[in-house]
Order: sequence, then structure tokens, then C-alpha cells
Amino acid sequence: MENLRVGVINLGCDKNRIDSEIIIGSLSEKYNMTNDPKLADIILVNTCGFIESSKQESIDTILEMSKYKEKYKCKVLIATGCLTQRYGKELLELMPELDIMLGVNDYNKLLSSIEEVLLKKIKIQYCNYSDENINEGKRVLTTATYSAYIRISEGCDNACTYCAIPNIRGKYRSRKMENILQEAKELSEHGCKEIILVAQDTTRYGIDLYGKKSLHILINKISKISGIQWIRVLYCYAEEITDEIISEISSNNKVCKYIDIPIQHISDDILKLMKRKGRKKVITENISKMRKSIKGLTLRTTLIVGFPGETEENFEELKQFIKDTKFDKLGVFKYSMEDGTEAAEMKNQIPEEIKVKREEELMILQQNISKEINKNKIGKIYKVLVDGLDGKTYYGRNYEMAPEVDGTVFFESDKLYNRGEFVKVKVVKALEYDLIGVVYYESCK
Repeated sequence: MENLRVGVINLGCDKNRIDSEIIIGSLSEKYNMTNDPKLADIILVNTCGFIESSKQESIDTILEMSKYKEKYKCKVLIATGCLTQRYGKELLELMPELDIMLGVNDYNKLLSSIEEVLLKKIKIQYCNYSDENINEGKRVLTTATYSAYIRISEGCDNACTYCAIPNIRGKYRSRKMENILQEAKELSEHGCKEIILVAQDTTRYGIDLYGKKSLHILINKISKISGIQWIRVLYCYAEEITDEIISEISSNNKVCKYIDIPIQHISDDILKLMKRKGRKKVITENISKMRKSIKGLTLRTTLIVGFPGETEENFEELKQFIKDTKFDKLGVFKYSMEDGTEAAEMKNQIPEEIKVKREEELMILQQNISKEINKNKIGKIYKVLVDGLDGKTYYGRNYEMAPEVDGTVFFESDKLYNRGEFVKVKVVKALEYDLIGVVYYESCK
């Protein structure tokens, strides 16, 4: 069985990606890995179950992979992750093609489950949830080696009425700081230059283990690791950002002046219905404080439109807030009715066509704001992390750009640059989300 090949397909968020990398790390100790499902004896799909579109993508992917059992080598089809944790036995009954189904805390049973299925030709299901366990272990990066996500906590204690994550991932629990630092050190030793800290809420890191918010302490300790040049922080609750966090981001040269604050809405009426802790006054005050304290700050947020009960007045208030605040980066999601959430039972559900219209309005508004912001960058010089080469054009990111969700810096050069190398680029043209530049000088450290 040691010569069998395994293919892993990851769906969903960056936290799911980390789980997949831990899964690959575990499987690669016994099996050969392959990116081609036609060559795989075992196929594992790590599913997402957050919103309706991601659930459908997960189901479609499982069904697609099930065809490889008929046409190619696949002997064992496995589903793991949020969808399986959320729907358990129901999913196994609906999809008899599956041989193994594991929840989000069952990865330690993966190797023994595969062996049992191969030997006994049976089906196996575990969806046991532990509010103590956090998936940790050897990772095999599926991103480029120079940039990696690190999960600093698992689960969530916030009871947002639209969100199923607490039911899937359990209560909030921080990872031990020494484990995170060891992981960052190992990643650095393998060439990682950019560390991206993620959690359902990074601002609460350490409150359960150390009795106080400790994100600023963690950031400072990571910055002392040789080789790490950029530290990026995602998923901060605006109302939870402390003066200590602001000070650390402002003063620490290794920390990207970039904060992701997914506020979801600004109308107090809707924030109350969502059971969000923050309110408009605190959110706007903290945004103002961050911008005053952190020179060159890039602020990113995500918003939900079409939440049950969202009136035209609520939506207009949100639009005006976007116009006034001028976020550097902004994403918009249509509200998705999720099983088992309070919001799914609320009255005044918004018709889909209104959700679509409101999403489009906000994205057009943000596109114009982004273009104006980018125009002011013409002539500026940025340190750019090279992500690749397309023909004669290099592409990469400056500190203002997180992987996959933000824009890109494009530039041409006769000199050969490697992925993961830093280059200084002068902006000569601005698009809605992307920047075009020229190499300012040969390279930078």
C-alpha cells in the first residue's frame, strides 16, 4: 500500500488550505502524492461549507472525483472539512460514492481509516468534534515557499446570526505561542519571507490562554525570526483592535501596514440584527485612529448586502459610509441563507434580484474609489514581492496587496528575477485594482 498515490483537492478559505497542507504532510509520510487525479489511487476533497455557493462547489467536486473511481485508478474517495462536519451522516447517505468522510478534527484518523477501507472494503465516517483540539503538524505548502499562512487560533465565540462557523469549528481557542513561533521559524528556514496570520478573529488571540489580547506580542516575536520580511494580519475585528496592536503595526518595520477589518455593515440596525459586537461610532472612531497612527495604512474590509430586513435607508447609509471612508480594498458578498443560523429564520428576507443590484452598486462605487486611490500612486516607489513571469511581464505584490484577494503590480525587465525575490518598482500607470510600473533599480533586500 505504500506505493499508492494520493491526490488532495482543497476548496474554501486559507484556513482550509492550512488543514489541507497538514493532511498532505501526514499522507506523504506513507504515500506518494500526485496533482493528477487520473493517477491517484486515493482522492481526498477538503470541502468548504460556509455559504451556499461553496457548498455546491464542494458537492460538485466530490461528484466529479467519483467518476475517477469508474474510469481511472481511484480506489478510495474521501471527503473532509466543513461540509462533512456540518452535514455528517446526511451527506454520506446522499453521496454513496464516498468511502471515507471525516470532520474538521478527525484528521488524526485519516491514515488508519484508509488502511481499513483498503483491507476490509468498508465505508467509514467520523464527524466527532473536539473543542480542545487544533489541527497542527508537519505542513507541505501548496502555496509558493516564500509566502505562507499561519493559523493562530481555531473556532469562534462570536454568535453572528448569519454564520455557521461556530457550529462547524467550535469555540474560540488560541494556539500556543511557542507552537506558532516554531512553525514560523521552520517556514523561514525553508525560504518563507511573508507570513500571513489568520483566524476567525485575530484580534482576540491569546485571550483564552494568556488572559489578555496578545496579538501584538506574537507579531513582535515573529518579527525577530531571521528571514521573515513581511508579516501580514488578516481578519481583525475593528472594534477589538487595541492601541497595542496599532502601535506594533505602526512601529515594526517587518509588519505590512495593511489591516483587514471585515465589518460586514455599518448601519446599527443591521449590525444589531447580525449580532455583531461593533457599532458605527466605535468602528468609525477606530478607523480614524488607525489611519492617524499608521503611516501609509491600507485598509481592507468585506461587506454583506441583502441581509434580512436591510431597508433602502440602511443600504444608502452603507453606500455613504463607503464614499466617506474610501477603503483601499473592499469585497462585497450577497447574504446567503444558511441552515441552522438565526438569520435563516428571520422575517423580511431580501429577494435575490435586490441583493444582486445592491452588490453591483457597491462594487461599481468601490471600483471608482480604488481607481482614484491608485492614481495617487503614480510616481511612487514600492518594494514588490515577485510572484511570477507571464511572457515578458513580471507580476507581484506590494505591501498593500494580500495574495489572491487584492490587486497586482505588473512590470517589465530585461533582468531575470526569481519568484519570491523583492524588487523596487516605480508606478507609471494605475488601473482600477492593479498597478503598472518599471524597475526602479536592480534589486532590493
